Formats: sequence, structure tokens, C-alpha cells
Amino acid sequence: MATLRQQSLMMVQSRGNVPFEAPSSKISDYFGSEVFGLSKMKDALAPSVYKKVSEAIEKGSKIDTSSAEEVATAAKAWALSKGVTHYTHWFQPLTGSTAEKHDTFFDAHAKIERFKGSALVQQEPDASSFPNGGIRTTFEARGYTAWDPSSPMFIFENTLCIPTIFVSYTGEALDYKTPLLKSVEAVSAAATPICQLFDRSVKKVNPSLGVEQEYFVIDKALYASRPDLVMAGRTVFGHNPARGQQLDDHYFGSIPGRVKAFMKHFEIEALKLGIPVSTRHNEVAPGQFEVAPVFEEINKATDHNQLLMDLMDKVADQHHLKVLFHEKPFAGLNGSGKHNNWSLITDTGVNLFQPSNSARENLQFLTFLVATVKAVHDHADILRASIASAGNDFRLGANEAPPAIISVFLGSTLTAVLDELEKNGNIKIEKGDNMYMKLGISKIPEIILDNTDRNRTSPFAFTGNKFEFRAVGSSSNVAGPMTALNVIAADTLKLMYKDIQAEIEGGKEKKIAIVNVLRKYIKESKKVRFEGDGYSEEWEKEAEKRGLSNLKSTPFALDVLVAKATSELYEKHNVMNITELHARHEIRLENYIMKVQIESRVMGDLALNHVIPTAIQYQTKLIENANGLKSLGLDSKAAIDTINEISKHIEAIKENVSAMIDARRRLNKEEDIAKRAKGYSTDVKDAFFEKIRYSVDKLELFVDDEFWPLVKYREMLFLR
Repeated sequence: MATLRQQSLMMVQSRGNVPFEAPSSKISDYFGSEVFGLSKMKDALAPSVYKKVSEAIEKGSKIDTSSAEEVATAAKAWALSKGVTHYTHWFQPLTGSTAEKHDTFFDAHAKIERFKGSALVQQEPDASSFPNGGIRTTFEARGYTAWDPSSPMFIFENTLCIPTIFVSYTGEALDYKTPLLKSVEAVSAAATPICQLFDRSVKKVNPSLGVEQEYFVIDKALYASRPDLVMAGRTVFGHNPARGQQLDDHYFGSIPGRVKAFMKHFEIEALKLGIPVSTRHNEVAPGQFEVAPVFEEINKATDHNQLLMDLMDKVADQHHLKVLFHEKPFAGLNGSGKHNNWSLITDTGVNLFQPSNSARENLQFLTFLVATVKAVHDHADILRASIASAGNDFRLGANEAPPAIISVFLGSTLTAVLDELEKNGNIKIEKGDNMYMKLGISKIPEIILDNTDRNRTSPFAFTGNKFEFRAVGSSSNVAGPMTALNVIAADTLKLMYKDIQAEIEGGKEKKIAIVNVLRKYIKESKKVRFEGDGYSEEWEKEAEKRGLSNLKSTPFALDVLVAKATSELYEKHNVMNITELHARHEIRLENYIMKVQIESRVMGDLALNHVIPTAIQYQTKLIENANGLKSLGLDSKAAIDTINEISKHIEAIKENVSAMIDARRRLNKEEDIAKRAKGYSTDVKDAFFEKIRYSVDKLELFVDDEFWPLVKYREMLFLR
């Protein structure tokens, strides 16, 4: 291993920038060139067919068989003109990554290229090995992919990719996309009637999303020299370098040359695929970066984020780099998140979270703002479960990321507006009075985008015209958290409309009815609002006083998925049934167990087979040195002290690794998956990971640098 480390370091020193060229100096010349979107469909399809496809995208209506045939023919012709030979249904199973099975256009019997409408609309990939959580048995392999016309087809690696949903033979969702699409319908159905209280022309509300993707980049050779990174996605050992991120000089600093070349390259490829990437910069930790697109309709944004991660990984390989999407690949340094900027936009083009110069429009803005805060308050545990993963557990609350406590940040100006609205409950509105002025609503136009500060410590913050769900992990499929957010928003908005109607039926004027409900919701959800430092211990104590949950470990956070109230909530909005929720609970627990188990095994292997032998080898040299000093009559105390220190850590490692293995064996016999997962959290991860790491990282400081087998933090993060 030590030899491999030295060879890898020498290889890095010889790297240069990999040449590549943009198709044109103008992005507009190639943006979306690999996408079969509406503009290309309009040119290729008969007007009547194009209208049906457009309506399917806008209204969710079905596309008839003959129209599907025409779309398939047009898509095939376009793909063949670009040298494509195969097509695939591109879907997002519950593995967390994307999946595809490629089929050729060429029909060997007819000796021509064919692509039927039936092949476009539906396929039957083998579903036997995809996670299903008990929805189907092992011998039942059947699963169906079905075309999602609301997300455009695209060409990736010379294959026509058709975005699809993935369901079981009995109709249950086996993917992330199906519940997301249903949640979009649910939030639109709940938000539209409230919008119509202000504007009768609104017929639909669309959730939008902009995803800020954080990631680390290291050289591919250094990555390959770290078995823990290869197997677990994170470093289970590694002492912090003398210089980490304490100088804050990496943040927004000059981007290293090789990384910048990689960024430019994947941005060009992303733009070809219609992914509207717009921002790149260094993040806080050395070796950490961010890419962010312009916001899009939520389903398309979700597909684009999954595609972007695949794309980044493949382009990085061409630049002899490796992208790390794990939430905490390096201990002691900032972890990586995937900040989800969520908003609701009407089909008339109004962002419902955008303050206005109109007091009437600001009442609408306040209505949706307060409803969202109330939704987070009432369903915080569902939001927490939506971001739970083995990787994110290392990041949340690690003094650089939002804590596991779900709270909402609004900023001082908006907080003052809500407080005033709450206090003005007894104000009488006489005929001719300016209600907005009396209630303080007229002050809202003073709120502009720059007037709401950003609270980096908040998991769910209002940032001017959207909410930023900052607690989502960098490796997550954002469809999970966004489905949860859409569902809880839909539920609260539905309840809000019912409460407003009750006020109106009780004789209240519409605006007064709305304000009365807002006051009620402001009071009921007040404890979830927090403006201070979410990293502080004081906040944990304060949150406990307020009765807010602080679920720090994934297996405990996931309990809410099997609660009766959760299944009732999801079934009420036709997003997921109890079977699908229980399946996801089981799948995610199993995933957690496997992740911790892999990390535990990697930790044991590295410690016993690499670290301890290296430490003993170095210790032997020290013993020779001590004996030599003694034979010369010189003081050997320093050498002996080091020998004893090394022995102490070797024994601690052996003892803890052995006990950790015993804990795994015991837990593997536990049939209850929830108990087994919780045991892996408390009796394996919490009980041993830090203890073993402490001793190994201490040995890294004692053992001669030339002997040490693992590539060090300073080498992975600072070598360019």
C-alpha cells in the first residue's frame, strides 16, 4: 500500500489539463442540442399530434396510440440523424441512482431501423433485483417502465434516453419519479383554490426547483489508492492536515486549473442536454466545489440533477479526476449538501413566494408563506425522514451543516411582519379603513430579495422568493425530499382553504377571513421559527424546550414512515399508499444497514491488514533504534515512549475491531429490520467508529511518512 501511495502521488504530479472544445463560442448555438424537446417536436410532428403532446405535458392527459407512434417515428428519425443506434427507458429505481436497459433500433429480421409507439410508451425490464421492500417476491421479476412526456427525451452516450416511471406488476411505485409526479398534482390541486381567492384566472400551480449541488474532487489515482473511498465513498481514517479550511481562503477562491477544465467540460455537456447550469465556484472546504442551475419545473429539475451527477462522474474520468458526492467524505471538513430551492408558480406566471408592490398581492404572498411554515411545523418529522441517510447523518449537525432539528428561518423583516399580524388580532376594520395598512401588510413591499439575510445554519430558510431546503444530502435523489415537501404543503393548503371557507360562511368578508386564518396559523406554528445560530448547543436546548424533534440517526428518523398518520396523509393526497410507504421504510433501513456494514468491514480490513502491520514494521525499527542507543549508553526514553504509545493504539484497534465484528454478528441475527438498523447505528457506528478512527489517526502521526499506507488528507485535498 505504501508503494501504491507513492506511485499515485508521482502520477498526480505529472497530470496536465485535458484538452476539449466547445461546439461554439455561443451557448445558444448548442443549448439543448441533445434534447428532443417541444421545439423539435413542433417541427417534426403534425400540428394535431403536437397539440396532444403539449396537452399531455401541461395537463397530464393521455397520449393515444396513433400519436405515440408518430412521436416514436419522429424521435427515431432525429436520433438516427445524430448517429444514435440504441434507445432506453431511463428511470430512477429506489437504489438512489439511475437505471437503463439499452435496445437497438435495428430489427435484424426486417433489416431496417424500427421504433414502435408501444416501445416508447412502455417496456418491461426485469425488476427482480431492484429494491422493492416486500412489494413483490424474488421470483416475480415483472416491472413496468412508462413514458413520462413531461420530461424530454435526450441523447446520452449515443443512446436515446426516454424518461419513465417504474412500477410493479400490481401498480405500486418502485421509483422516485412516480410519487413526485403525484405530489405535483396534489400541491397544484390544493394551491389552486386558494389562488382563485385572489385571481380567478389561475388554473394550475407548478412547484419549481433549483438544485445547488456541492461535491468534492480529487485525483483518480489518489481515489483508487484509498479502499475506503472506493468501497464506502468516504474516508473512514485520516488525520486532519495542519491546514484545512480554517483560513477560509478556499471559499469563492481561484478555481484550480485541472478542476476548472473539468467544470467547463461538464458544463458544455450539461448545456447540450438542456441542463441550465449557471454557477460554479469553490466551496468552503479545500477540494470542495458547487454547481447550480437556473430553477426549472420540479420534475425536470429532478431528472436534470440525476443526469448531471452521472455526467459529472463520466467527464471527471476523462480528466483523471473523481467526483465525491458523499455527504461527508472527509472528517473535520465541511460536508456537502444539495440545497433545494423550492417555490410555487401559477400558470399565469406569478411566483407565490415573491413579495410585491401591491398590498393585495402581498396578502396572497403571506398566505402561502404562512401555510408553508405551518406545514413544516406540523410535519417536521416527515421532512426529517425525507433527508435521512447514512451519509447525511455524518453531516447534519456537524458544525457546518444544518442540525437534524427541522426549523424555519424567515429573516428579521418577515418575522416582524408576522409578529405584527399576530398581535393585531383585535383591530377593528371599519368601513373605508385601509385594512392592509392597519394590519401591517402594507409594509411587505419593503421586502426585496436583498432584504432577507441567508442563514446558513437553518435547514429550511426563506431566501427572498423561495424556500431553501438546505438539509438535503449531496448524494440524494431530490425527488424524495421534494415529494415530502409537496405533500405536506398540499395538506396544509387544503386545510387552510377549508378554514377560510368556514370563516366566509360565518359571515366574514373574504380578506378578513384570510387574515383570521393566517393569525391562527402564525400562532400555531411559531415554535418552528428560529432566527439564530442552528449550530449552537443553546439551540438544541431551546428546541427541546419547544418540543421539536432532534432525530440524529436515520433508523430512528425513518420511524415516521410507518406511522398511521403518515400513511393517511399520503393516501389522502393519492401520492403513496401504505404498502409503498412501508416498502420504502424497509428499503431505506436495509440500505442504512448495508452502508454501515460496508464501512465497518472496510474499517476492520484497513486497520488489521494495512495500518497495524505498518505500525508494527515501524515499531520494529524503533526497537532496533532503542537497542542501539542503549548499547551506546545513550538515553532511549523518547524511542521507548513512542514504542509504548504505538503499542497502546495497536491494542486498542485490535480490541475495538474484534468487538465491532462481534456486534455485527449479533445484530445480523436480529430478524426485526428496524431493531437491526437501530443496533447498527448505536452498537456499531456510534460505539466503535470514532474509537477505532482515533487510534488509527494517532498512528498516522507516529509512523514514518514513507511507511504510511494510506494517501493522506493533505495529499488528496491540496495536490493539483
